[in-house]
Amino acid sequence: MPTSPSPPLGPLVRLLPLNLASLPAHPSLPSSPSRPSLATFLSALLSEALTFADHTLPQTFHLSSSSKRSPPATSPVALLKRQLTPADLAAIPFRTGPVPRAASEVQTRNGEAWFARRSRHAPRAEPGTASWAEFDEGLRVGHSEKERMYTPDVYDSYRVLGWEGEMSGVRVQGFEEVEMSLYEMCHELPAPLKPRVFSVVVVTAKTAGEEGLLVVQVPVDAAALGEAMYSNGRNEREGGDGVKRKRCVRGMYVSVERARVLDGEVEWVMATASDAGGWLPMWSQKMGVPGAVVKDVGLFIKWVGENRGKEQAVPR
Repeated sequence: MPTSPSPPLGPLVRLLPLNLASLPAHPSLPSSPSRPSLATFLSALLSEALTFADHTLPQTFHLSSSSKRSPPATSPVALLKRQLTPADLAAIPFRTGPVPRAASEVQTRNGEAWFARRSRHAPRAEPGTASWAEFDEGLRVGHSEKERMYTPDVYDSYRVLGWEGEMSGVRVQGFEEVEMSLYEMCHELPAPLKPRVFSVVVVTAKTAGEEGLLVVQVPVDAAALGEAMYSNGRNEREGGDGVKRKRCVRGMYVSVERARVLDGEVEWVMATASDAGGWLPMWSQKMGVPGAVVKDVGLFIKWVGENRGKEQAVPR
Protein backbone atom coordinates (compact mmCIF):
# COMPACT_ATOMS: atom_id res chain seq x y z
CA MET A 1 0.00 0.00 0.00
CA PRO A 2 1.28 3.51 -0.77
CA THR A 3 2.23 5.56 2.23
CA SER A 4 0.20 8.66 2.94
CA PRO A 5 2.04 11.92 2.29
CA SER A 6 3.42 13.65 5.34
CA PRO A 7 1.49 16.76 6.38
CA PRO A 8 2.95 20.12 5.42
CA LEU A 9 4.99 22.03 7.98
CA GLY A 10 3.16 24.83 9.77
CA PRO A 11 4.19 28.44 10.45
CA LEU A 12 3.84 28.49 14.26
CA VAL A 13 5.80 25.48 15.57
CA ARG A 14 9.03 27.01 14.33
CA LEU A 15 12.36 28.21 15.67
CA LEU A 16 11.22 31.72 14.83
CA PRO A 17 10.23 34.10 17.65
CA LEU A 18 6.69 35.40 17.63
CA ASN A 19 6.33 39.16 17.69
CA LEU A 20 4.26 40.58 20.53
CA ALA A 21 1.85 41.84 17.86
CA SER A 22 1.11 38.21 16.89
CA LEU A 23 -0.18 37.33 20.37
CA PRO A 24 -3.85 37.44 21.40
CA ALA A 25 -5.13 40.46 23.31
CA HIS A 26 -3.95 40.88 26.89
CA PRO A 27 -4.19 43.84 29.32
CA SER A 28 -0.38 44.20 29.25
CA LEU A 29 -0.20 44.36 25.44
CA PRO A 30 -1.14 47.35 23.26
CA SER A 31 -4.58 47.00 21.75
CA SER A 32 -4.62 46.28 18.04
CA PRO A 33 -7.41 45.19 15.67
CA SER A 34 -4.92 42.94 13.85
CA ARG A 35 -4.31 40.65 16.82
CA PRO A 36 -5.68 37.12 16.43
CA SER A 37 -8.47 36.17 18.79
CA LEU A 38 -7.45 33.91 21.65
CA ALA A 39 -9.60 31.08 20.26
CA THR A 40 -8.05 31.45 16.79
CA PHE A 41 -4.50 31.49 18.13
CA LEU A 42 -4.99 28.51 20.44
CA SER A 43 -6.78 26.45 17.81
CA ALA A 44 -4.09 27.12 15.21
CA LEU A 45 -1.17 26.40 17.56
CA LEU A 46 -2.62 23.30 19.22
CA SER A 47 -3.81 21.78 15.94
CA GLU A 48 -0.43 22.36 14.31
CA ALA A 49 1.41 20.90 17.32
CA LEU A 50 -0.83 17.83 17.47
CA THR A 51 -0.34 17.16 13.76
CA PHE A 52 3.40 17.54 14.26
CA ALA A 53 3.47 15.06 17.16
CA ASP A 54 1.09 12.44 15.76
CA HIS A 55 1.96 12.56 12.05
CA THR A 56 4.99 14.67 11.08
CA LEU A 57 7.29 13.19 13.70
CA PRO A 58 6.58 9.47 13.11
CA GLN A 59 6.50 9.90 9.31
CA THR A 60 9.51 12.13 8.71
CA PHE A 61 11.95 11.77 11.63
CA HIS A 62 14.43 8.90 11.63
CA LEU A 63 16.24 7.03 14.37
CA SER A 64 19.63 8.54 15.06
CA SER A 65 20.99 5.70 17.19
CA SER A 66 20.04 2.57 19.09
CA SER A 67 17.76 2.88 22.10
CA LYS A 68 19.21 4.70 25.08
CA ARG A 69 18.77 4.24 28.82
CA SER A 70 17.82 7.07 31.14
CA PRO A 71 17.90 5.80 34.73
CA PRO A 72 15.96 5.46 36.90
CA ALA A 73 13.37 5.12 34.12
CA THR A 74 13.10 1.44 33.20
CA SER A 75 11.90 2.04 29.64
CA PRO A 76 14.36 2.48 26.76
CA VAL A 77 14.34 5.82 24.96
CA ALA A 78 14.41 6.07 21.17
CA LEU A 79 16.27 9.11 19.85
CA LEU A 80 15.19 10.60 16.53
CA LYS A 81 16.18 13.58 14.44
CA ARG A 82 15.36 15.58 11.34
CA GLN A 83 17.20 18.42 9.66
CA LEU A 84 14.91 20.96 8.01
CA THR A 85 16.63 22.68 5.10
CA PRO A 86 16.21 26.30 4.05
CA ALA A 87 14.11 25.01 1.15
CA ASP A 88 11.81 23.17 3.59
CA LEU A 89 11.22 26.38 5.52
CA ALA A 90 10.88 28.56 2.43
CA ALA A 91 7.90 26.43 1.36
CA ILE A 92 5.94 27.22 4.55
CA PRO A 93 3.07 29.69 4.02
CA PHE A 94 4.12 32.10 6.78
CA ARG A 95 2.05 35.02 5.53
CA THR A 96 -1.25 33.17 5.23
CA GLY A 97 -3.36 31.25 7.70
CA PRO A 98 -5.05 32.17 10.98
CA VAL A 99 -1.92 33.81 12.47
CA PRO A 100 0.02 35.44 9.62
CA ARG A 101 3.70 36.15 10.24
CA ALA A 102 6.87 37.06 8.38
CA ALA A 103 9.64 34.48 8.08
CA SER A 104 13.08 35.44 9.39
CA GLU A 105 15.74 35.43 6.69
CA VAL A 106 18.29 34.14 9.19
CA GLN A 107 16.20 31.15 10.27
CA THR A 108 15.11 30.35 6.73
CA ARG A 109 18.74 30.41 5.62
CA ASN A 110 20.01 28.24 8.48
CA GLY A 111 17.26 25.64 8.58
CA GLU A 112 16.22 23.89 11.81
CA ALA A 113 17.90 20.94 13.51
CA TRP A 114 15.20 18.91 15.29
CA PHE A 115 15.82 16.22 17.87
CA ALA A 116 13.11 14.03 19.36
CA ARG A 117 12.62 11.11 21.72
CA ARG A 118 9.98 8.46 22.15
CA SER A 119 9.48 6.15 25.12
CA ARG A 120 6.73 3.85 26.38
CA HIS A 121 6.06 3.36 30.05
CA ALA A 122 3.97 1.02 32.18
CA PRO A 123 1.23 3.22 33.68
CA ARG A 124 1.92 2.35 37.29
CA ALA A 125 2.81 4.41 40.35
CA GLU A 126 5.98 2.51 41.15
CA PRO A 127 9.77 2.98 40.88
CA GLY A 128 11.08 3.40 37.35
CA THR A 129 7.80 4.52 35.84
CA ALA A 130 4.68 6.60 36.58
CA SER A 131 0.92 6.33 36.45
CA TRP A 132 -1.06 8.24 33.83
CA ALA A 133 -2.25 10.63 36.54
CA GLU A 134 1.38 11.31 37.48
CA PHE A 135 2.34 11.96 33.87
CA ASP A 136 -0.55 14.36 33.45
CA GLU A 137 0.11 16.16 36.73
CA GLY A 138 3.85 16.43 36.10
CA LEU A 139 3.91 17.33 32.41
CA ARG A 140 0.72 19.33 31.80
CA VAL A 141 -0.36 20.98 35.07
CA GLY A 142 1.93 23.91 35.83
CA HIS A 143 4.30 22.64 33.15
CA SER A 144 6.99 25.32 33.36
CA GLU A 145 7.17 25.30 37.16
CA LYS A 146 7.40 21.52 37.22
CA GLU A 147 10.15 21.61 34.58
CA ARG A 148 12.15 23.89 36.85
CA MET A 149 11.67 21.44 39.73
CA TYR A 150 13.04 18.38 37.95
CA THR A 151 15.65 19.97 35.64
CA PRO A 152 18.86 20.81 37.56
CA ASP A 153 20.15 23.54 35.22
CA VAL A 154 16.86 25.50 35.18
CA TYR A 155 17.22 28.08 37.95
CA ASP A 156 14.08 30.10 37.27
CA SER A 157 10.79 29.78 35.46
CA TYR A 158 9.50 33.33 35.51
CA ARG A 159 5.86 33.78 34.54
CA VAL A 160 5.57 37.01 32.58
CA LEU A 161 1.95 36.89 31.41
CA GLY A 162 -1.04 34.60 31.79
CA TRP A 163 -4.22 34.51 29.72
CA GLU A 164 -6.48 32.86 32.32
CA GLY A 165 -8.51 36.07 32.64
CA GLU A 166 -9.24 36.00 28.92
CA MET A 167 -10.18 32.30 28.75
CA SER A 168 -13.79 32.70 29.86
CA GLY A 169 -16.05 31.36 27.13
CA VAL A 170 -13.13 30.28 24.93
CA ARG A 171 -13.44 26.74 23.58
CA VAL A 172 -10.94 24.95 21.37
CA GLN A 173 -12.37 21.99 19.46
CA GLY A 174 -10.55 18.75 20.24
CA PHE A 175 -8.94 20.04 23.42
CA GLU A 176 -9.87 20.52 27.07
CA GLU A 177 -8.49 22.48 30.03
CA VAL A 178 -6.47 24.72 27.74
CA GLU A 179 -4.07 27.18 29.39
CA MET A 180 -1.69 29.75 27.94
CA SER A 181 1.16 31.70 29.53
CA LEU A 182 4.35 33.50 28.60
CA TYR A 183 7.38 32.30 30.56
CA GLU A 184 11.06 33.08 30.74
CA MET A 185 12.96 29.83 31.28
CA CYS A 186 16.43 30.45 32.68
CA HIS A 187 19.22 27.91 32.30
CA GLU A 188 22.65 27.93 33.90
CA LEU A 189 25.44 26.74 31.61
CA PRO A 190 28.92 25.53 32.58
CA ALA A 191 31.52 28.28 33.07
CA PRO A 192 32.65 30.38 31.32
CA LEU A 193 29.34 30.47 29.42
CA LYS A 194 26.73 32.99 30.57
CA PRO A 195 23.23 31.95 31.68
CA ARG A 196 20.59 31.70 28.98
CA VAL A 197 17.02 32.96 29.00
CA PHE A 198 14.43 31.44 26.69
CA SER A 199 11.16 33.39 26.35
CA VAL A 200 8.33 31.08 25.31
CA VAL A 201 4.59 31.04 24.89
CA VAL A 202 3.49 27.87 26.67
CA VAL A 203 0.15 26.27 25.80
CA THR A 204 -1.02 23.13 27.59
CA ALA A 205 -4.13 21.03 27.07
CA LYS A 206 -5.78 17.67 27.44
CA THR A 207 -6.60 16.00 24.13
CA ALA A 208 -10.30 15.21 23.97
CA GLY A 209 -11.65 11.67 23.72
CA GLU A 210 -8.61 9.95 25.20
CA GLU A 211 -6.19 9.98 28.09
CA GLY A 212 -3.78 12.36 26.42
CA LEU A 213 -2.01 15.67 26.81
CA LEU A 214 -0.18 18.19 24.66
CA VAL A 215 2.34 20.86 25.60
CA VAL A 216 3.66 23.26 22.98
CA GLN A 217 6.26 25.96 23.56
CA VAL A 218 7.14 28.52 20.89
CA PRO A 219 9.68 31.33 21.17
CA VAL A 220 8.55 34.92 21.56
CA ASP A 221 10.47 38.19 21.59
CA ALA A 222 9.66 39.53 25.06
CA ALA A 223 12.42 42.14 25.34
CA ALA A 224 9.99 45.05 24.99
CA LEU A 225 7.69 43.81 27.76
CA GLY A 226 7.98 45.72 31.01
CA GLU A 227 6.63 42.66 32.80
CA ALA A 228 9.59 40.56 31.63
CA MET A 229 12.41 40.00 34.10
CA TYR A 230 15.34 38.51 32.20
CA SER A 231 14.81 39.31 28.51
CA ASN A 232 15.07 43.05 29.14
CA GLY A 233 17.79 42.94 31.82
CA ARG A 234 15.52 43.93 34.71
CA ASN A 235 16.86 40.99 36.71
CA GLU A 236 20.25 42.72 36.95
CA ARG A 237 18.59 45.38 39.14
CA GLU A 238 15.65 43.58 40.70
CA GLY A 239 16.48 39.88 40.53
CA GLY A 240 17.18 37.69 43.52
CA ASP A 241 20.59 36.63 44.71
CA GLY A 242 23.36 34.86 42.84
CA VAL A 243 22.71 33.65 39.33
CA LYS A 244 19.33 35.42 39.15
CA ARG A 245 21.21 38.75 39.04
CA LYS A 246 23.55 37.73 36.25
CA ARG A 247 23.21 39.08 32.75
CA CYS A 248 21.58 36.51 30.46
CA VAL A 249 22.15 35.70 26.83
CA ARG A 250 18.87 35.38 24.97
CA GLY A 251 18.37 32.04 23.26
CA MET A 252 15.33 30.39 21.74
CA TYR A 253 13.72 27.01 21.48
CA VAL A 254 10.53 25.43 20.20
CA SER A 255 9.16 22.16 21.53
CA VAL A 256 6.19 19.84 21.27
CA GLU A 257 5.48 17.33 24.02
CA ARG A 258 2.79 14.68 23.71
CA ALA A 259 1.78 11.89 26.08
CA ARG A 260 -1.14 9.50 25.82
CA VAL A 261 -2.28 6.06 26.89
CA LEU A 262 -1.82 3.82 23.86
CA ASP A 263 -2.25 0.04 23.83
CA GLY A 264 -2.07 -0.11 27.63
CA GLU A 265 1.13 1.94 27.89
CA VAL A 266 1.95 5.62 28.24
CA GLU A 267 3.60 6.78 25.04
CA TRP A 268 5.66 9.92 25.67
CA VAL A 269 7.20 11.85 22.80
CA MET A 270 9.01 15.18 22.73
CA ALA A 271 10.60 17.09 19.87
CA THR A 272 12.61 20.28 20.01
CA ALA A 273 14.78 22.64 17.99
CA SER A 274 16.91 25.28 19.68
CA ASP A 275 19.56 27.94 19.40
CA ALA A 276 21.32 28.89 22.65
CA GLY A 277 22.66 32.09 21.11
CA GLY A 278 25.85 33.87 22.08
CA TRP A 279 29.18 32.53 20.85
CA LEU A 280 28.24 28.85 21.24
CA PRO A 281 28.55 27.43 17.70
CA MET A 282 25.62 25.43 16.37
CA TRP A 283 27.77 22.35 15.68
CA SER A 284 28.63 22.26 19.38
CA GLN A 285 25.01 22.68 20.40
CA LYS A 286 23.95 19.82 18.14
CA MET A 287 26.37 17.54 19.96
CA GLY A 288 24.86 18.30 23.36
CA VAL A 289 21.13 18.33 22.65
CA PRO A 290 20.55 14.56 22.05
CA GLY A 291 22.02 13.57 25.41
CA ALA A 292 19.99 16.23 27.23
CA VAL A 293 16.79 15.13 25.48
CA VAL A 294 17.26 11.53 26.64
CA LYS A 295 18.36 12.53 30.15
CA ASP A 296 15.09 14.42 30.73
CA VAL A 297 13.16 11.13 30.85
CA GLY A 298 15.14 9.90 33.84
CA LEU A 299 15.04 13.30 35.55
CA PHE A 300 11.24 13.37 35.33
CA ILE A 301 10.75 9.78 36.51
CA LYS A 302 13.17 10.38 39.40
CA TRP A 303 11.30 13.55 40.43
CA VAL A 304 7.94 11.76 40.26
CA GLY A 305 9.22 8.95 42.47
CA GLU A 306 10.69 11.33 45.03
CA ASN A 307 7.45 13.29 45.27
CA ARG A 308 4.96 10.42 45.02
CA GLY A 309 2.20 10.97 47.53
CA LYS A 310 3.21 14.56 48.27
CA GLU A 311 1.21 17.65 47.47
CA GLN A 312 2.87 19.78 44.77
CA ALA A 313 1.93 23.42 45.11
CA VAL A 314 2.40 25.21 41.79
CA PRO A 315 2.81 29.02 42.01
CA ARG A 316 0.49 31.04 39.84
